[in-house]
Amino acid sequence: MSTAVLLAAVLGGGVILLARRYFSRSSAQIIRYSAGMMRGKTVIVTGANSGIGKATVAELLKLQARVIMGCRDQQRAEEAARELRQEAGSDQGEVVIKLLDLASLKSVNSFCEEVIKEEPRLDVLINNAGVYQCPYTKTEDGFEMQLGVNHLGHFLLTHLLLDLLKKSAPSRIVVVSSKLYKYGEINFDDLNSELSYNKSFAYSRSKLANLLFTHELSKRLEETGVTVNALTPGIVRTNLGRHINIPLLAKPLFNLASWVFFKTPLEGAESSIYLACSPDAEGVSGKCFANCKEEELLPKAVDDSVARKLWDISEVMVGLTK
Repeated sequence: MSTAVLLAAVLGGGVILLARRYFSRSSAQIIRYSAGMMRGKTVIVTGANSGIGKATVAELLKLQARVIMGCRDQQRAEEAARELRQEAGSDQGEVVIKLLDLASLKSVNSFCEEVIKEEPRLDVLINNAGVYQCPYTKTEDGFEMQLGVNHLGHFLLTHLLLDLLKKSAPSRIVVVSSKLYKYGEINFDDLNSELSYNKSFAYSRSKLANLLFTHELSKRLEETGVTVNALTPGIVRTNLGRHINIPLLAKPLFNLASWVFFKTPLEGAESSIYLACSPDAEGVSGKCFANCKEEELLPKAVDDSVARKLWDISEVMVGLTK
């Protein structure tokens, strides 16, 4: 296909796509909550300086929550915090920045020690940060990066903060997964992808692990006043896909298509905010949501035996048991 034909296809299709985006936006509904409903509540959001995490923080600030941004880059976190404060306006909550690198168990431990020491309560923990289809690399502790950040780092983080969450009950845990979990399998013989590695399958595996973690944790939290739910945000325009290589000539069409069809970060954050704030989610646990509605999961995401085995192995991997 010549450059001229490709350009014509992009421009011609663009007119139609822009029109569809314009009219679809008019029907988009972002749930609004009463001002001040999160006043006096403390929320931790991981990966809070960009994408869905940043949009989640922005809405929580408008509801006057005290939000702890768990970020691995101090400078980027400070820049995001300044923007968030400006966007939230004068009658807003509080932003606190704390360094958190989920690819380092040492960093996770330090973060939790600091939170437990300084924070008298924790009402909501939103496990949002993620790595998407990166080349094969390992975390500081030798875990495959996607499994290490998306599952194991959050597994340890949640475990270490459970006592504070129980003390603050009723409290909530929110886990951001992905519909791509459907393509994942938990291979206990090669959980760390040392025998073979496919970046797409590894991501799907980590997102399946998120759902199995949610399933098992909900059982362990019964009668504690702490709930845990997962969500799948859909396809969102964020920098999560920075490791995907798109041919140069295809980038204009891809960018246009993403603007038309992908969700905005705020739209992607809607279920996170719903599970963190909504009275309708009070007492609900062990479920998965999409577009603020419960969605049915494949059997492999709620398999009791696999969830228990993954939990036990994860405890060993992060050093909670030997």
